Order: sequence, then C-alpha cells, then structure tokens
Amino acid sequence: MMNGVTSGTGSASCRFAHYFVVCGLDTETGLEPEELAGESFEQSPLRRSFKSKVLAHYPESTDRSPFNRDAVNMLCMPHGLSFRSQADAHEHHFHSFTVADDDGTRSYGFVHTYYEAVTSAQITTAMQTLHQMHHVEHYSTSSSSSSSASSPSTSSMDSLVSSLDELDADSLAARPLSACLGCAAGSFQPAWDTLYSSKALCLLTPLPFLHASRHFLSQLHQAVMSHAAPPLPLESYIHNILYEVPVPPPGRSLRFHGVQGPILCQQPGPDELPLGDYPLGEAFSLLGVENMVRLLTSVLLETQVLLYSQDYQRLMTVAEGITNLLFPFQWQHVYLPILPAPLHHLLDAPVPFLMGIQRRDGSQSSTLDLSHEANVCFVDIDNHRVDPPEDLPLFPDQPELIQELNEVLLRFGLQPHGGATTTELAPAAPPCLSSLVLEDLMEDRRNGNLGGEELAVLERLQALARRCGERGMEGGKTLGRAFQEEEEELNAAKMNVQLREVFAGRFAAIFGRYEEFVIHSAPDLESWLGNREGTSNFDKGSFLSAQPAPHLHFLSWFLETAMFSSFLDGKVLSRWADQEPLQRVFDGRLERERLYDTFEDDPGNRRYRKCSVLHKSAQAMELRLLKADHTAIHPHLLDMRIGQGRHQQGCFPRLHADVLAQGHNTNKWASRSTRRSNIKRPVTTETTSGLGIDQREKYSPGRRSQHQSKLLDPSPSAVTQTQQGFVEGLLSECRLKTRRMLMERMGKESVELGQGEASITGLQENTLIHSLCNLLERTWGHGLQLKQGGSALWSHLLHCQANEEKMEPPSPAESPVSNGLDSTRLEEGLPPPKGSFVQDMRFVQTMSEGLSEVGRARAWIHLSLEKKLLSQHLKLLLANQNLLRQLYKPHAFLLCEEEREQFLFHLLSLNTVDYLCFTRTFTSISIPYRVVITPMKKLSIAMTMSNPWVCVSGELGDSGVRQIPKNTQEIFFQCQNLGRLSTLQLGQENSGLLAKCLVDCVIVHNEITGHTYRFPCGRWLGKGVGDGSLERVLIGQLVSPRGEEDSGRWTGTPPEQGSPPQSGRMGGLGSLGRSNSNNRLSSVQVQEEMREAVNNLVKHFHKAEQERGNLTALLCGEGGLVRSLEQFLLHGFKSSRLFQRSVFIWDFVEKVVVSMETADQMGDLRGSTELCDSLCHYANAINASPRNIGKEGKFQLLICLGVRDQLLPQWLPLLAGCHLSARLYEESALVRDCAAVNSLYRILHTLHEFPITLETALIKGVDL
Repeated sequence: MMNGVTSGTGSASCRFAHYFVVCGLDTETGLEPEELAGESFEQSPLRRSFKSKVLAHYPESTDRSPFNRDAVNMLCMPHGLSFRSQADAHEHHFHSFTVADDDGTRSYGFVHTYYEAVTSAQITTAMQTLHQMHHVEHYSTSSSSSSSASSPSTSSMDSLVSSLDELDADSLAARPLSACLGCAAGSFQPAWDTLYSSKALCLLTPLPFLHASRHFLSQLHQAVMSHAAPPLPLESYIHNILYEVPVPPPGRSLRFHGVQGPILCQQPGPDELPLGDYPLGEAFSLLGVENMVRLLTSVLLETQVLLYSQDYQRLMTVAEGITNLLFPFQWQHVYLPILPAPLHHLLDAPVPFLMGIQRRDGSQSSTLDLSHEANVCFVDIDNHRVDPPEDLPLFPDQPELIQELNEVLLRFGLQPHGGATTTELAPAAPPCLSSLVLEDLMEDRRNGNLGGEELAVLERLQALARRCGERGMEGGKTLGRAFQEEEEELNAAKMNVQLREVFAGRFAAIFGRYEEFVIHSAPDLESWLGNREGTSNFDKGSFLSAQPAPHLHFLSWFLETAMFSSFLDGKVLSRWADQEPLQRVFDGRLERERLYDTFEDDPGNRRYRKCSVLHKSAQAMELRLLKADHTAIHPHLLDMRIGQGRHQQGCFPRLHADVLAQGHNTNKWASRSTRRSNIKRPVTTETTSGLGIDQREKYSPGRRSQHQSKLLDPSPSAVTQTQQGFVEGLLSECRLKTRRMLMERMGKESVELGQGEASITGLQENTLIHSLCNLLERTWGHGLQLKQGGSALWSHLLHCQANEEKMEPPSPAESPVSNGLDSTRLEEGLPPPKGSFVQDMRFVQTMSEGLSEVGRARAWIHLSLEKKLLSQHLKLLLANQNLLRQLYKPHAFLLCEEEREQFLFHLLSLNTVDYLCFTRTFTSISIPYRVVITPMKKLSIAMTMSNPWVCVSGELGDSGVRQIPKNTQEIFFQCQNLGRLSTLQLGQENSGLLAKCLVDCVIVHNEITGHTYRFPCGRWLGKGVGDGSLERVLIGQLVSPRGEEDSGRWTGTPPEQGSPPQSGRMGGLGSLGRSNSNNRLSSVQVQEEMREAVNNLVKHFHKAEQERGNLTALLCGEGGLVRSLEQFLLHGFKSSRLFQRSVFIWDFVEKVVVSMETADQMGDLRGSTELCDSLCHYANAINASPRNIGKEGKFQLLICLGVRDQLLPQWLPLLAGCHLSARLYEESALVRDCAAVNSLYRILHTLHEFPITLETALIKGVDL
C-alpha cells in the first residue's frame, strides 16, 4: 500500500496529542514549600520539595478533554519542584501518568524532566536566605545542646531571628556550611554556585503512545540543550504534533517528524488486542513470571494493590502492564499508578484500588501509613517482591500458564525469574552526517522504497554494525546503535503482543461459553436499568458447575467482582446499544474459535492448550513497524514575527501562545468536525458506546463510586466530598452484599425443600462471606489514625475486649462447661444462652491454627455470623464513643452515626438465615460438646441404665465412645471439630431385664458455636422391651441458634430430617399399646413416599459434593428410604398374632431366610441361587454381629447394605415371591401386587449409578 500524507487538524479526539504542557518554577510566586511531601526541615533547602506550577499549556482547552491544571501539575511533578547546584548530578528522566475524565475516558501524560538554570535573582536570594536560616537553626541547636541550662522558652522562630541578628554575613561565610549537621550536602552560595530547578515537558495524548511520545520529548530536550539551534523554531514542532499529526487509523502505522528525526507510531486493527505500548517484558523482568501472575490474580479479584518503587516510570510500567493483561475485562475502581504527595490521604480509601507511591531514599515499606493489610497486595518493585493477601487462590492452570510465559520470555532472551535490572536506553546524541544518512536509509526501508540490491547492501551494513559494536563517529549515532534501538523496540513490541495473547487465550478458554449462561430477562433498556439491582445477569451456579474443580476457588471469587459485573452489563446492553469495543473483539475471537471447533465438549475436564496465534499477532505488529502506512505533514515555518523563536542553549523558551493557538482556532477542519454529531472516539478501554454518562453510571457499579477528577483535587472541600463518597459507597456495598447473601442462602433452602435446581451454592456462599470479611476490614480501616497491626478490625476488637474485661466482676475459675441452668434448658429441648463477646474473643485467641491477625479477625466474623451475633457484637464494639474518637479521624465511617446504624441494620438481617461457616471452615480446632439424655417423662417410668455410652458423629468424623458418668444423664467432652452432626449412637451394657429406659431424645450442644442438635428416639433401650435393642443409631436435626431479635421463635430454615417417629410402626412400642389401625397408609400414599425417598437420594447425588447434605438422614431419617420400604412391607399385613405381641419386619425377613435355607437343603429352592445366598449371607452376618442393635436396627442395616452393594432391588422380588407372603399378607397388599413390586424394582435400580458410602456408625461390627 502506498504511503498517504495525512493531516490531524480535525477534532481533538482524532489528534495524536491533546496538550503540550510546561511545568516548573514560577518566578512570580517564588518558593512555596511542598508541605505534604513529608520532608523534614532538618534537610538542606536543596533537598526539599517546593510547589511547582503549570507555566504554560497549549492549546488553552479542547471541547472533549478539558484541561485539569492542578491534576496535570501534580502528576508531572508528583513530589514537587526540586533544586540542584552545579556540583550535583543533573540527570534528566522520563515518566508517564494517566488521568481519567468523569466519563471514565483515560488520557495519558508523558513527561520529560530536566534541570534548568535559575536566572531569577529573587529566587536565588530566597534560596540563600533559606540556607542561612537552616545554618543558623543548626548552629543554635548545637549551641543550646552544649549549654547545660538553656532556657526552653527561647526556641523556634524567636531563637532563629535572634541568631540571625547576632551573626553577620561574614561569620556565616567564614564558618563552613559542611560543619553543621545536615549541611554536608546541598550547600549553596550564590557568589560561586549556580542554582538549577527542575522543569517538566509534558505531552497529553488520548492513547498510550509511549515510545513515540518519549522520542518526541527526548528530541525536544536535546534541541534545547544543543549548541546549535534546531532547523525550525520549537513552536513549529509543537504546533505540528498538536494539530497536524493524527491518530493512526486502526491497523495502520504513521510516521511523523520530531526535531531531529522521524518517529513511528501504530494502532492495532479492529480485531486485534487494543493498544498496549508499555513494555511488559520490563515488568516481567522486574518481578518475575510467578509474581506477575500473583499480581494479576490480585487485580482480577479486586484487592487493594499498592505499588512501591523509587522510579515513577516503573510504577506506570507495572500498572499499565497488568491492566493490559486484563483483556477483555477492565479495572473499575480507583486507578492512580502515581499517587502524588498531596494525595497520600487516599491510601486509607476503603475501596479496591490500584495505586503507586514513590519510595524515598532509604525508606522502608514498614514506614508506609497503611491503615490495614487485610486485603492489600503490596508490590515492592525495586526488591522484586509481591506480597499478596492471605488465602489468595491460584489462577486457573497456573503452573501451565507460567511455563508458557517462560517460553515466550526465553524466546526473546529474558530470564523468567525476575530481579533483572532494566536500564533505559541512553538518549540519542545530536545526529551528525552519518546519522542523517542512516535515518534516510532506515526510512526508505520502512517505506518499501529499497530494491533487492539496495536492501541486500543495507543488510550487510547492519551485519557489519553488529560486528563493530559501538564504534562510530564521535558525537553521532553509530550505525550499530541505530539498528540496535530499532531491533530492541521491535522485539519489545512483539513480546508485548505475545504475552498479552497468552492471557487472552486463557480467558477465552475459561469464558469461551459464557454467553450460554447470560440471562436476558428485561424486555427493554428502561426496565432493565430500573431493576438493575434486583436482577441477575448470569447463571453463576450453572457456570461454575461446568468448570474444573481446581478452578472453582478463583472463579467463584472472580464472578463477584465489579469488572465481571461490568463485562456482563455490557453484554446485556448490547441488545439496545453499540457493543463495547473490548467485548466486540473478545466475542469475535470466541466466534472464530467456535468455527474451528476448538472448544472441548466437556469443560469440566478441559486440558490446557497453548495459544496458537502468537506468531500471527506478532507478525501483524512487525509489518506495521517495519513499513509506515501513512506520513503526517512535516513541521514547517509558522507565521511568526522576526525575533520570535530565538534559541538559547539550556533554556526552554517561553513559547508564543498566539502562534500555537492558530491551528486550534482557524484550521479548516474545525468547523467540519463540529458539524459531525456522530464522530466516535478512539477505541479505548473505557469507551461505552451508545449510552450517555448518566446511563453508564446507572448500570456500572464500579464507575459509580468516585470520579477520578475529584480524587485528584487536594483541596479541603474536595477531600471532604471524597471521604463522604467513600462512606456512602461502603453503606451501599454493605446493603448489596447482605441482600446477595440472603438471596443466596434462601435459594439454597429452596433447593433443600425441592423448590429449585441444585447448584454449588456452598462455594458461592463461602465466597460471599469472604467478601463480607473484606468489607468489614475496609470499613474498620477507613480513617484510622495510626496503623495498629495487620488488621484494623482485630485491633479494635482487642481494645474492646480489654475494656470489657476491666468491667467484668471477679468470678471463680471459668470452665467451658455450662452451669446447671443450661442443662435444664437442654433437657427441655431449648438451646442454652449464648456466650458473651469476651468468651468468643478468648476462644478465637486460643485457636491453635497459627492464624495471623487478619486470620483471627476472619475467624471471629465467621463465629459471630454462625452464632447470629455479628450485628450485636459490632454494636457493642461501636458503643464506646471515646475509644472511637481516639482511634479514628473525624471523616471515618465509624464516626458517621446515621450510616453506622444503617450498616448494623443490614448486618442484622443476616440473622434470618443459618450459617455453618465457622464449623466448616476451621475443621481442625478442638470443640467442647455437651450431651444430655432426655427420658420419656410423661410415662413416669424410672430411668435405669447400666454404664450408658454415646458416640457422636458428624461430617468431619466421630467422637469415639464416651462413657456417661454414673447417676447422671449428661456428659461433657472435648474433641476435634466434628462439623455438622449427623448421627449419634446411644447404648448400654447388657445387665439384665432391669436396665431399661424409654428415651425421648438426646440433645448435643456445641459450646462454642451455640448450635444444639436434637436426636429424637422415642424407643426403649433395654432387654425385654421394644425390639430388645441395647444400642440405637439416632439421626440428628439442628435446633438453630437464635439472634437477639428473634428469641423465642424458630428461624425460617427448616430442620433436617431426624430419626423416624415410633407412631407409625406396628407394635413397635410393645407395652405402650399403640394402635396401628389409624396409622395405616393407602397404597397410593405408600408408593408416593417411596418415590419421594428415592428422588431425594437422586437429587442428593446430583448436587455438587460440597453441597450435599446428610446422606444418612436420607437413608434412615424420617421420610428416608428405610422408613418408606418399611411402610411398603407393612402394607396389607394380616395380623400380628403370628409374631406374638410386637411385629417387626426383621421377623418376617428372618422367616424368609430360614425358609430359603430349608428349601435350599431340600433342593426345592426356586429362582436365582446366587441372590438367595446373598440375602441369607447378609441377614446371618447382621444377626452374628456383636452389636445389639435390635430388630429395627437390623432391618435398617440390611437395607443400607443392600442399597450400597446394589443388591436391594433383587432382594425385594425374593421377599415378595416367598410362599410366606401369601399367608401373611392380604390379597390387596403391595407385596402381592406384581406391578407394584416391579415398579419398586425399577425405582430402586436408579440408585445403582451412584456411589453410596455409609457412615461408620451404621455398619460398625459388620464386615461385609
């Protein structure tokens, strides 16, 4: 394609640069100390910071990007104005920054800072005066310290003024300044010293054209420092880049001219990754691949990321590099890669942020004023260290990803381990003749104007240059150096693309089918915007169900972030407005992937696949950089008067605004561009097409929090407004999180009740609770006066505990065992009163988990939430107003009374649902349990038990056999956390007919969490009564702990299934004489119960493993499989006289087994001999067990073993077909109905596809 000459004199959004800015010393206002720089006045004035000013900016303003004077000044000189003498080093340096408009659009600033001689006598005199005051201050200090009894009242300015009066200029000159403390370096004497001040040249651009802007500013600075004047006045070059150099078209490159040579820039095509000019290779070299992946994970999960480096440009390189790797997602929160000194109050912002601060000479990271570290990712760039937050999950396929990134870096000659020191390319010296010829040759090669022979010659020259190294003409750019720079930039650009493509490929693999889970529920835009918070755009449960298990921890957190929410909002909004540019590129890539069918059918077993487009993407970039597609108008003479633009070496001239304003006001494109109402902005990562600012704020929660333009305003009124915005944001976040937690938990209860689809809600629930912990940490860290440890919340809790312990009355030695009143409540089936705040704190402090302060705070939150005391404890925490005022600044959230009360109210709403977050998170701690046996009091039967014992089992293990002390009905023991309790074995020794007891229930109380479990029994325990059992296996149900607002009533969570009641059994209570005539179920009801029991088991196994409930309850509990089969076998039974007074199904089973064994001996056995043998073998093994579990327990064990070993469906036809069935069952009995038996066979056969594992409590003593 032939080169085209293009003009950029259109609208500001289409131009390469928006503004050219000069910042530095304002001689009219003089020296103003930068009070917020954090420097001591003991330092020499040459080492202090002073306020800088914007000396000039061109143009005055643009329509689409108003000039923010204060923000640009702060970011051009983040630590203020600095001075040097001729004896100091005058190194110049480059850095960049970014600033966002209120609509979220970023602009980029590129700054070249150098030192310029101060010609103002007023400034040099002021600096001399400061040095004299500094010298006298130290002189007076040393004199007063040597005097034994100096008056302390003569100090500060009075002492300084008097000392100045006493000392004349000659004495000051005679005493060497280096002799006083602090003056050894940075002395200044105007008689023989030259004063230099820092000056910044800045270019503001709409896109991150890092290399092109850097080259332009570097050439501009070289022209200023050169002996010879540039070919044209500086105004010509600045006017050219402001008004005549356009943004390159998508997929094209553009060459324009600086002061000393051509400069190339390019923009990716519409289907490529967006422009990312910051060197990712440098970021990976500084931190290492593993640290970069950790940092990216922290950013993706929206932690608070703080970058720390002595070099401002390193801060920007890492920050921009990480945000470029987020494609197709975008950072939605506070983004200040360079945090100027006047804005350090933002370090305690209670929101996710990505900020960077400069390391001062000799300072350590421990001196940083951070209110907390709970959710902070600290990145010490200079020391190559990344300290992520605790419990940060791994990025999906992290080892494979690191290996692929290592391979990319090694291809470009970089070591992947980090710690490499990157050196800046030295600025090119002013070109000599050979340099100018070289530029022409290289330009011709880029343009494709060299033929085969010429190109071959140029390649030989390049090879020769590589052999010769740096040898060349003195003072000029060597041929080798020129080619080296070009090759380095090309390789850096190719490496950038390939590293970004690797991460883009990972996101495409993870979210390749995300569109299948997007929920489009709103009919139009207005209804969607009106109900934004009440609707869900994404089926998170189904999406997570389709992901590999190792990825779930990361993905469950990521789906809750604002960047993912914003990404989904853009997808939903694309139905009514233009699609976001990043999303359009991402969706286009996914569509092409589907065409080639590269997505696997089973995402849950997805294999890692390396990126396949690395070479293609790098090749497209290389073609643009090797050959310019367009050429901008060359700089040219402007309409200037004679004498204007005169060159003065080392001094940047005062530019003529009237000349630089010509292109802005009078160019022929201005009127045409204003008539275009539909001009689109350049493709940036913040563009949201088709919607106004108000609408974007309405749907985007991330951008709604704070406008960055307000954050960059250091005025007291703006700071107050910013802090109030943080307070409102915390309250809104609390409201949304508690609402989401309630909806999530209630949705889970709907699933448990059979009213919803099974999903992995437990994982999502843990994620939400973790998010709540982070919210509380950020809330307690907002406005903290002084950092008091790693966790602001835990520090406050310790203060409150100390105060509460002082107020506690003296009491005897405390024991975790509850008193007699608690035991009485347990016997009545009521949970005991809850432990106090101090008791909970003491328990968390004694947990042997090796927890940090952050971990202890999270443990306390989990415990309080499970006990439904979180709001009550926090209310106690905030009741001490004197302590709050001591710990917090006036703007802190905890001192805003109205917002604080609403915050507690939202947390109080969490008491309406039950959580087991502490029990299931801290599984290795030791928990004290109390067990109370409750007899059936209404029968007035004395309780006589011989050496009773219990064994409590839960989802994490069992307690082992615990002997109950004599003459008591309760036991207290301590063991490792059992989790949610499921079964309890209750038994006694075989000591004759007198040892018997009719047990109503057994109550187990967790002394730490306050959970009470009730194990219903309603049966005899003893020989000669009931079924003669000496051991019962009981199924537990949770009696939920109650919050302070709902004492005396049950919570909305339904209890789990317990042990089946005795009322439905035929003669099961024997001497109680219950009649079964009124309890018989119809055949339809029995079959319906049977189907429901099996259906509950099927649903149990279709849930994610971490969401499955108690399998034992589904097998043996009320409405369980055993109970339903018992009802089936009892239906239509003729009489109980055959088996004397009590009838048990086990008696029928035993008779059938005896009949089969007899028939087998006689040779009359019908049917499958193998099936008959298995039934007889299992029944005989159960009878031979040393456990005395009674007839009910034996039947229960037979059913459980049968369903486990997939034999139960085959056994039922054997029982039904036995000749005893015709004698014992009525004609209408289900057992004698072939259709009913076949139907039951098919129903039970569906359980064969599930692996059923039985609790040890059920099968103990039976080896089958």
